[in-house]
Amino acid sequence: MKEFQLIEHYFRNKGQKRRDVELSIGDDCALVNPAENKSIAISCDTLVENVHFLADIPAHALGYKSLAVNLSDLAAMGAEPAWFTLAITLPSVEPEWLERFSDGLFEIAEYYGIALIGGDTTRGPRCISITINGQVIKGSALTRGGACNGDWIYVTGTLGDSALGLDILRGAKIVNTEDKEYLINRHYYPTPRVLAGQALRNLATSAIDLSDGLVSDIQHVLKASKVGAIIDVSQIPLSASIKANLSREEALSYALTGGEDYELLFTVPESQRGAIDTALIHAGVKFVKIGQICAGDKLKLVDDGEPFVPVSRGFEHF
Repeated sequence: MKEFQLIEHYFRNKGQKRRDVELSIGDDCALVNPAENKSIAISCDTLVENVHFLADIPAHALGYKSLAVNLSDLAAMGAEPAWFTLAITLPSVEPEWLERFSDGLFEIAEYYGIALIGGDTTRGPRCISITINGQVIKGSALTRGGACNGDWIYVTGTLGDSALGLDILRGAKIVNTEDKEYLINRHYYPTPRVLAGQALRNLATSAIDLSDGLVSDIQHVLKASKVGAIIDVSQIPLSASIKANLSREEALSYALTGGEDYELLFTVPESQRGAIDTALIHAGVKFVKIGQICAGDKLKLVDDGEPFVPVSRGFEHF
């Protein structure tokens, strides 16, 4: 199968159709028409085999996750998904694999109303690169740089499940049969908190998605906002599955440093706490207060008032 046949069969005329797309796949560029008074939020993620995903990941899961991790970036900015491009590098054309990959990709694209408008294909080691675009009303985007002394720190969902799921797949951990599928699926099929991010606009002072681990990612907020933070690890949300299979110390280590949760961490002033409760309940997202922004530039982890040191660090790209 040639390149243009591959594109035509697996990617063109599939998925979400949007009225703001003037010209899509099939020309040198796509043409889109952004809404008036909105900024464009743009992000790019590359997933490389045996670096960001295991070689035996199901193709459907890879298609889904490739877009999900990019949608999580839009969620952290409070943006509404609009368009994306896909550059896919493959060692060979495998029709069955491509069919399943395409199904996973367009399953999540349809759910979040985002359209594939272009990209590229080439031969080489398996690699997926997506550039995603969203829209947000000018002046309302969430950033990492707005946290203030006294703001409360929250996270959505539960933390550590994805990292434990990855270790199960690697054969590094054995868990109860009844928890295994849940934990692996939290690694394969993360939930980008798109609606939660939109609900936080004009309420939260800063936000970031948790891709490299809470300890690593919150440092970006502290640096951008020029503040410090105190996190009470006893408040970290843990799933029933992770608690059933790990000691408390090990579970907290996964939650703090494991990465790939794609939950949101955000900061809220005292004056907005009630509004946040209402907004996120309406968005259908569970969230927990885990700490507070403070003066200085350091992150302090405490457990029942005593200093706490996690046993590993978050993911670093280099």
